[in-house]
Amino acid sequence: MKNLHVEIDQHSGFCFGVVYAIEMAEEILDEQGYLYCLGDIVHNDEEVSRLTRKGLRIIDHQELKQLTNEKVLIRAHGEPPSTYELSIQNNLTLIDASCPVVLKLQNRIKNSFDKDETIYIYGKHGHAEVIGLLGQTNNKAVVFQDISELDIPSLPKNLTLYSQTTKSTDKFYEINQVLRENGITVNTNDTICRQVSNRDKELREFADKYNKIVFVSGTKSSNGKVLYNVCKEKNPNTYFVSNPDQIEESWFNQNDSVGICGATSTPMWLMEQVRERILTF
Repeated sequence: MKNLHVEIDQHSGFCFGVVYAIEMAEEILDEQGYLYCLGDIVHNDEEVSRLTRKGLRIIDHQELKQLTNEKVLIRAHGEPPSTYELSIQNNLTLIDASCPVVLKLQNRIKNSFDKDETIYIYGKHGHAEVIGLLGQTNNKAVVFQDISELDIPSLPKNLTLYSQTTKSTDKFYEINQVLRENGITVNTNDTICRQVSNRDKELREFADKYNKIVFVSGTKSSNGKVLYNVCKEKNPNTYFVSNPDQIEESWFNQNDSVGICGATSTPMWLMEQVRERILTF
């Protein structure tokens, strides 16, 4: 035995938006034994597998079009207006678990669009939340993942800037600064969720305390990739895993201190399983 000292970061794990969506899903699953969900309820394969075993049925937008007279869960990422219009046509009951932070952002973007503002959204192309945000503008807003995608000289001299809720606060304000330095008047809307953005600072402090860090996240999680890199920058001995089977004993030395942390889409029970696995070495 390597006598490893292992601790889980108590700030890691589901954000309140994900907790809300999963609690709603479990309540209905307990009542009726099954529930349709539009897209993965959370970007974590292990948690999705747990819920599908309880009766959660993951469908995409194409399958939604064929569905009638059923209940469908809208996950925390939110949906564009077209989804709500379709639900009326198909007599679907939407169980709306959209995160309140996302809903507020959707409303703000819709108000800007109604005022004919030129809208730019800092976010990940094709991300479920971003698709919902674009829908508030009839898909007319410009989405960019990095400022290098924008041809700054050809940008309008006045624009309204928003951000996907899970993007980096520092990066958002860097983009804002670059635009202003280039003579662009920016109506800046800081719409980043602080429960997510504050994790950066918390994780840097956490990663600095241990010899090794095991970061637990689904491979589909954008937030997971960002936070893993935060840990890796602070502590080069950081390892990414999606489940306990991926952990290797060779990562650890005798008497190592090991910190376990994760994304806003990582369930606490999965981090606990990772801890149990490490303690077997």
